[in-house]
Amino acid sequence: MAAPVNSVVKVLPEGSAVSITSFQRKTRGRLISIPGTRPSVQNGQLLVSTGVTSLDFLLGGGLAVGTVLLVEEDRYDSYSRMILKYFLAEGVVCRHELFVAAAQDNPDDILQELPAPILDDVAIHKPAEQPRLSCEPQNSLDAMKIAWRYQNLPKVQSALASSSRFGHYYDVSKTMEPEIRQAAKCHRFYLPEHPTQTSPIHSPMLESYSLLLKSLQEVIQREGFGVAGPMLKSRNILRIGLHSLGSALWGDDLSYHDNPKYRHALTTFLYGLRALLRSSLSVAVVTVPSHLIQDRALMGSITRLCDNAIALESFKGSERETNPLYKDYHGLLHVRQVPHLNCLASQLPDHKDLAFKLKRKQFSIERLHLPPDLSETVSRVSRGELAGRATVASACGSSTSGNKHLDF
Repeated sequence: MAAPVNSVVKVLPEGSAVSITSFQRKTRGRLISIPGTRPSVQNGQLLVSTGVTSLDFLLGGGLAVGTVLLVEEDRYDSYSRMILKYFLAEGVVCRHELFVAAAQDNPDDILQELPAPILDDVAIHKPAEQPRLSCEPQNSLDAMKIAWRYQNLPKVQSALASSSRFGHYYDVSKTMEPEIRQAAKCHRFYLPEHPTQTSPIHSPMLESYSLLLKSLQEVIQREGFGVAGPMLKSRNILRIGLHSLGSALWGDDLSYHDNPKYRHALTTFLYGLRALLRSSLSVAVVTVPSHLIQDRALMGSITRLCDNAIALESFKGSERETNPLYKDYHGLLHVRQVPHLNCLASQLPDHKDLAFKLKRKQFSIERLHLPPDLSETVSRVSRGELAGRATVASACGSSTSGNKHLDF
């Protein structure tokens, strides 16, 4: 049964009565049109690209404006720093304004290492493939290399990609041209250039974090990124890149003791940062050396104060670096947290086993797919190991019969 509609009767001067209803058609609010952004199909949130296409797909289409992406650094800060440079390079190409803060390296040095964009209008001429002779038994050779029990299985799609393209592609083997980089407006915060003074009054936030938050607030208010401020003719996005927060270079002692003196300094800063981003057209990527923080409960609080959180586990210096099973990858990627924006339930990734690899020109995230059977090279390498295991198994009284293979 439909609800009754209230009506108002208005008497005109001629004496005729006209019924005017109070019903109004509901219309959607006008979306903000900013270059380099698009609305989310799921919740209507304004999205920007991280610069890594596979990471955009993992985050649900992109990084929402007004949110914080936490990247737990790998031990040598190689790949986390690369994600930060991708994020800043995408901002340069989209003509977004940048805010780069660091305590170790000068922000100018970080900007000089940005990868070069791959332009679509540059035609890449590939050599024509030579036609194969019909007498070449190539198909039969390929079929012989695949075991018969895996031959009819469907191929696993390991790449993370969306049907619609968002963002740009970059070549990590080259750096961005100075003309392109200098065209973008960038705000820098280099901690050695901002001397801190130890205050006798106990404060939960370090002086370095307080100066950083104050500098961010000034840039947002001065450049007109605040949502509550006056509407400018052309709105833009502020991309914030904060490198290696929580390290000793920022004056933080999270890596020194199990019960550090400035235990709540970083969490207080992240609380203020997220409140600042919620009311502005800004988006931030924060890297934290989580492997130096011994307190896991504190690291959990840091993660919950961010909207998105991923962790990079590099194979460099570990046993997996020489393991033939992981020869196609350079590390694992763990999804710590996904955002809950304008919805009751967040979109979880369809695959939890993720890995990343750095090709000659591109950084990508893929589904971790181990080979169903060891290749010929791995079989030759591990032949002695398998023989040793078989000897131990027979000595322990294990019953092996015929050609039964070992599970390892």
